[in-house]
Amino acid sequence: MKINLDTPVVESREQRLGTIIAWDGKASDLSRQSAYARAEGCGAGCGDKARRICELQGPFTQGSVCSEQMVECQAGHVRDAVLIQHSPIGCGAGQVIYNSIYRNGLAMRNLPVENLHMINTNLKEEDMIFGGEQKLEQSIRDAWERHRPKAIFIGTSCATGIIGDDVDSIAGQLTAELNIPVIPLHCEGFKSKHWSTGFDATQHGILRQIVDRRPQRQEDLVNVINLWGTDVFTPMLAELGLRVNYVVDLATVEDLAKMSSAAATVGFCYTLSSYLGAALEQEFDVPEIKAPQPYGFAGTDAWLRELARVTGREEQAESYIAREHARIAPRLAELRQLLKGKKGYVATGSAYAHGLIAVLRELGIEVNGSLVFHHDPVYDSQDTKQDSLAYLVDNYGDVPSFSVSNRQQYQFYGLLQRVQPDFILIRHNGLAPLASRLGIPAAPLGDEHHALGYQGMVNLGESILDILAHKKFHQNLAAHVKLPYKKEWLELQDPFALARRQPESGEEKRYA
Repeated sequence: MKINLDTPVVESREQRLGTIIAWDGKASDLSRQSAYARAEGCGAGCGDKARRICELQGPFTQGSVCSEQMVECQAGHVRDAVLIQHSPIGCGAGQVIYNSIYRNGLAMRNLPVENLHMINTNLKEEDMIFGGEQKLEQSIRDAWERHRPKAIFIGTSCATGIIGDDVDSIAGQLTAELNIPVIPLHCEGFKSKHWSTGFDATQHGILRQIVDRRPQRQEDLVNVINLWGTDVFTPMLAELGLRVNYVVDLATVEDLAKMSSAAATVGFCYTLSSYLGAALEQEFDVPEIKAPQPYGFAGTDAWLRELARVTGREEQAESYIAREHARIAPRLAELRQLLKGKKGYVATGSAYAHGLIAVLRELGIEVNGSLVFHHDPVYDSQDTKQDSLAYLVDNYGDVPSFSVSNRQQYQFYGLLQRVQPDFILIRHNGLAPLASRLGIPAAPLGDEHHALGYQGMVNLGESILDILAHKKFHQNLAAHVKLPYKKEWLELQDPFALARRQPESGEEKRYA
């Protein structure tokens, strides 16, 4: 599947990969329907583009996030750049939380802590009539005068998509005038039904206008596509004699430019890294590591061995693998004993959830259910060694209650009632308070690298023990709160009941 960098607009995940946001069943069934590693019965839906899966269609959505917000947390976190949100001021509300995340991420990496550089053009009603191009041009000039950035990103919005501002022409004009990349990122919220297309939009703009077209290969440099977690890759890859180039979050423009010089590209989650990794290989011959994600013994072993093969460091990798297995074995045995009989539930992004479930099962924890916020039937490389769902099922067993839903609060109650977990792991914390009101503690994984690699199994096990120690608080909370749903809805066995049938007029109101 060829990635097209000739157009300024990225192809959405629905078009490219067949992404879905609602499904319910067993993990093994979803893997088979995806026909990724399991190609039997693929039929006409399998070409060189998206794989098609029947998707549940609910009558409404209660709340989620959009592609523009993912541009905020990617382009907005490039340290010596500025992101301009060409939008009404409401779209800038996320700047508050992303500024906090940015500052915390810098502190975790021992980088100078500062506020992010983000500007909103504050489109109003009159701009929706007469256009907002003058505001955009002025905002770009303001960004240059205030910050002297190495690059300026422009994130579009639903509003600018509707009025049709010529963002590309303005960006081209100011690129020539300011002599820095001014990069349009087409991320209108209605362009894609899942926010992960926003990752691709940012990476698409970087590939088109920042990445060095005439690189000098650095044989010990590895691109690590990540968010803002702690620096676990530097010591890990140093064992193989490799240096880390962290991208996109918390990178500099120079870091982004030299991605084409690297010896390989890796990521902690294929949801995030799929587009950029595949494009770097296609356009710049930087190999993307085709292996399971680095979670649990099996995944981390395979990931390290493939990276070592590509970079010619097999001997160092085998020595490191053996040492790490021996180092964590005693503590892992203790954790397995302490967590014996516990039941966990994972509610995170798609590929990341596959890795976390593997770690829970390495810890001896029962996992009967999981919620993923979307599902990509295939990733951009289309290499079956990156089929993280099939790898989970084949190596760690099936997940009987495996649901896809883009953070719908009204469904989460029923999903948890199905499996009655002792705790949940979650990254997007908006669902965690509902779990607390059911007496279920949550481990919010703000550091996405917490469970990665060999040490990650120990880290996660200890974090679970910490939250289980506070279970009495959550049980007390559950005893004194009332959920905001009617009795009829709470008694339903199927959280997807509204999506499985077409209700008669007014019927869905019974559960409001």
